[in-house]
Amino acid sequence: MDPPDARPRDHHREVPSSGAAHPLRLRSSPMQRLVLFDLDNTLIDRNGAIQDWAAQFAARYSLADHASTQLVESVQERAFPATFETIRTQYRLRPSADSLWRQYCSDIAAAVRCPERALAGMDALRATGWRVGIATKGATDIQNAKLQATGLIGRVDGVCVSEAVGARKPATAVFEAAAVACGSRLSQGGWMVGDNPETDVAGGRRAGLRTIWIRNGRAWPDRLAPPDHCVRDAGAAIALLLADDCSRSVAT
Repeated sequence: MDPPDARPRDHHREVPSSGAAHPLRLRSSPMQRLVLFDLDNTLIDRNGAIQDWAAQFAARYSLADHASTQLVESVQERAFPATFETIRTQYRLRPSADSLWRQYCSDIAAAVRCPERALAGMDALRATGWRVGIATKGATDIQNAKLQATGLIGRVDGVCVSEAVGARKPATAVFEAAAVACGSRLSQGGWMVGDNPETDVAGGRRAGLRTIWIRNGRAWPDRLAPPDHCVRDAGAAIALLLADDCSRSVAT
């Protein structure tokens, strides 16, 4: 049975109490079966993996107790090879920045998991005619490592990593590149699923996509227009897309 938030009651979009709810008119404009997913904290738990990595890194190099918190802050927003030059200098580490970066990619890839429900759901989407893509920010090395380690790379039609296109969400170029990688175009519509209200939801809307927000226990920010749907995790988002009220409204 789908979780309570996988299918909003009376076919209305589910939004936090801080947002205004309006009926979602799925049948008003047919669109292609395209869905783009964010990666970090949408399909995988990046935050948890970073916490584990920071503790292991601090222990490996015998750093002070407070170093774990500093390390999390260093990589939380963006992690690139240059980040590890800064970390190397700050903690006076002997390994090269390149070596530290490669170890980070390996450690994070080993730590992340995509829930089985989400993996099976992505298979189901493709089996029913959906084109499934990933639009993610970050460095190509680490994002590709996570996609390979989780098995996601074999379950999608296309991927766009921001570094590869020289743009970051919410830039429309990222969504367009992800759609093209799936053999589609934004002009035909589709869906964006992600956890970030600004880069995933607001960015996806500006790109012409309908949106599903992964709330991760948070309230929707009042300053932004609400998403089309709000659910607790990627599995619930997939269940929503597979539901009859959504699948009958789109064109193959």
